[in-house]
Amino acid sequence: MTTTAILLLLVSLLIASGLSYFQYIYKAKNKSKVNLFLAFLRFLTIFSIFLLLINPIITKNRLDIVKTPLPVVIDNSSSISFLNVNKEVEQLYKKIISNKDIQEKFEVQSYQFSEDFEPSDKFTFKGTQTNIDVVAKNLKSIYKNTNYPTILISDGNQTSGNDYVYSFGTENKVYPIIVGDTTTFLDIKINQLNVNKYAFHKNKFPVEAFLSYSGTKNITADFVISQGNLILSKQRISFTTYKKTATVSVLLPADKIGIQVFKATITSLEKEKNTYNNTKNFAVEVIDQKTNIAIVSAISHPDLGALKRAIETNAQRKVTILKPNDIKSLQDYNVLILYQPNTEFKALFENNKVAGINTFIITGNSTDFNFLNQQQNNLNFKMSGQKEDYLSVFNPQFNLFAIDNIGFENLPPLQNAFGSVTVNGSLSVLLSSKIRTIDTNSPLLAFAENQSKRSAYLLGENSWKWRLQSHINNQSFEKYDVFIDKIIQFLATSTGKKSLVVEHERFYNFGEAIEITAQYFNKNYEFDEKARLTIAVTNTKTKQTKSFDLLKSNNYYKVNLDGLKAGNYSFNVKELNSNSTYSSNFEILDFDIEKQFVNPDIEKMSQLALQTQANEYYPDQVDTLIKVLLENKEYKAIQKNNSTKTQLIDWVWLLIFILILLITEWFTRKYNGLL
Repeated sequence: MTTTAILLLLVSLLIASGLSYFQYIYKAKNKSKVNLFLAFLRFLTIFSIFLLLINPIITKNRLDIVKTPLPVVIDNSSSISFLNVNKEVEQLYKKIISNKDIQEKFEVQSYQFSEDFEPSDKFTFKGTQTNIDVVAKNLKSIYKNTNYPTILISDGNQTSGNDYVYSFGTENKVYPIIVGDTTTFLDIKINQLNVNKYAFHKNKFPVEAFLSYSGTKNITADFVISQGNLILSKQRISFTTYKKTATVSVLLPADKIGIQVFKATITSLEKEKNTYNNTKNFAVEVIDQKTNIAIVSAISHPDLGALKRAIETNAQRKVTILKPNDIKSLQDYNVLILYQPNTEFKALFENNKVAGINTFIITGNSTDFNFLNQQQNNLNFKMSGQKEDYLSVFNPQFNLFAIDNIGFENLPPLQNAFGSVTVNGSLSVLLSSKIRTIDTNSPLLAFAENQSKRSAYLLGENSWKWRLQSHINNQSFEKYDVFIDKIIQFLATSTGKKSLVVEHERFYNFGEAIEITAQYFNKNYEFDEKARLTIAVTNTKTKQTKSFDLLKSNNYYKVNLDGLKAGNYSFNVKELNSNSTYSSNFEILDFDIEKQFVNPDIEKMSQLALQTQANEYYPDQVDTLIKVLLENKEYKAIQKNNSTKTQLIDWVWLLIFILILLITEWFTRKYNGLL
């Protein structure tokens, strides 16, 4: 309470005392007990009114002791139970958090992680992935600007996420407790299989296998690839104490159409502790033909090579770059990409009026726009000879197919002639254009569907810069290449309009994200945001069915089916308002990445400790770790002064109190005939 408030309260006491004395005692003929009581009531009333007006504030200071946080992070993945150290991990955890000295010095907080990170003091060791990188990201977010140690109890075998050694930084120490048998056992395993998801009928597709060996003697092993009871390939591999890795490349025939499941196995006569990592299943979808795309251009330009590389990242696509007069038969191609058309394209346009091949027209500084106006009627160009740079603006309402914004607004501008572009008829705009900060209200990338023909228009050259910038932003060409593949897929697909479009993979590895997306269009072929989509998934072996709702996300609906066991599944997606349905199937391959290890990753955990200027420990050294933490003078409790301000009296109750005083005074005066 301030000095001013105290002085005002003292003055209020004097005024209230003086007024009540003057009214009921000084003027009174006889000083009865009634007068004294009335004087007391009047004193309380006047003082309470002054108290209400002054409204004094009381400040309370409280010293709080803030302990250093000590996150104890437990690996909750299934590799812990597979290595048979789950009970040991629980004992270590209980020993640390129950230590009274640790509790007195630190604010102990326990967490668990597998594919995700969350607070927990109970552990199941059933996680399907190990992501130690997510631990670093979450701890940095929780304990910003704080100096704290971390105890990480894990085998160090990470199966997803970025390299965790450098994720934690150097500001805070990480003390790994390495669990698992550190004894080196003889073990042969398939580290990785590289194989394309798709192959083409009557062709051969490559399989690349990376094999490794840990042991102390020379051995030989057989690497076999089989399909059912049929052995397709068998190779003898030799390992020594010096040669502990091997790479095997095999070409397999794609002689059956559809999803083909294969098994890769490596075996030897030696006894192994873990044989689960000796086998890996993989699948390939064999399709009967490629999508042939012709890029037709009368000029040379970097865009041509960038488009070819982006399109051919999908093994179903084959791209040929041609001059306008080099095409002998349009029927050899599924899609035509017409790059900066001019009068040399006249015969090609005429022939395509009969062939009806879907086209992707890209304009630029070398385009003859008067000629282009004569050959198509979706857009009308009135262009000048001046060049202009056009930035892109993503349209989130675009609904012809599911597409994510890959950061189009931050991509370099495309160059095209300056002028006006008029849209004729119905055109779906994915990207509109702007010049610097001014919107042109003109399309930059648009799509048209006229009866049985589909067309796409990209109004600007130098899209090769988009692919390069996308790689700079994401350290990968993947997002841009998927964007181009969506365009090609739209043009290569049958133009029969479907109200329900569903996208999914034909096979998934057990433990990875299983996501199915869908779009539903109304009678005007507009994306319906009020659709009610459900999916029923049935295990073809057990006949067990599970149903889920698809949730809306941007311009599509999706469902996550994580948690399904390995096996074959059929599914049915249904829109409840219209009863539109889509049916298909997928397979979850039996592959548990958490069972691929027989030893902890000591090297990585030691590197983590070294990087954070700490030390690694083993389960029998937990007492040493506790002693190190207790003796470390970096981690001290901090006293913080917490100041709270509260009103002396609640004004509502004070008003009620004043009202009661006045009523009591009035009744007392009335009863004693003083009114």
